[in-house]
Amino acid sequence: MTGPTRDAPPDGAADVITLPGTPLAKAVVDLIRPVETPSVFNHSVRSYLFARLVAGRLGLSSGRDYDDDLLFSACAMHDLGVASDGPHSQRFEVEGADRAAEFLIGRGVPASDADRVWQAIALHTSPGIAERRGALCVLVREGVALDFGGPMGTAHAAALTDEQADAVHAMYPRLDMIRSLTDSIVAQAAKSPKNAPRYSIPGEFLREREAYGRTRMEHSCSSSRWGN
Repeated sequence: MTGPTRDAPPDGAADVITLPGTPLAKAVVDLIRPVETPSVFNHSVRSYLFARLVAGRLGLSSGRDYDDDLLFSACAMHDLGVASDGPHSQRFEVEGADRAAEFLIGRGVPASDADRVWQAIALHTSPGIAERRGALCVLVREGVALDFGGPMGTAHAAALTDEQADAVHAMYPRLDMIRSLTDSIVAQAAKSPKNAPRYSIPGEFLREREAYGRTRMEHSCSSSRWGN
């Protein structure tokens, strides 16, 4: 890979919010920060921080069971499909996966590693499938799920203490994440029928917003662990 990896940090607040200090991680941040809303950007980073805690709970170690740069890349870019500068020509999970893989290969990441990130991003909304595709897919999905506070699953809720959550949210506040992210997904989905297949997350979000003005996910998250 393109930089050193390290074991998951201890539970101290400073370690919980520490991001990888590698050139690849910096390049990923420089890519997504200008093109995602602050709320979606913070969600993407929190997903990584939470995924790393899940890894510790599962006994998975960076450098042995997963590559920390790849985990950060997949979590940080998992919503790149709704970025403001995207082509918006296919469902957001696949568009984001394609963009992420192209970016990583352009940075010298081996194609096999880029493909692992592609899978993790493309499958992060696919429960029962992501969990069968290796540690990276599991950690990305579970990190994202923890940031939703319950509606996407609570299998690893104990990986994150309230104190750790407070430290993460102080550094990367939620900023009405559920509404902001749903707005972005729905706007992307509305641009083409190919972006919103029936029974897919973008397809159902679009149809629920059009029919009811609010998605079931937004309703569920209002009473979730984080309250939004």
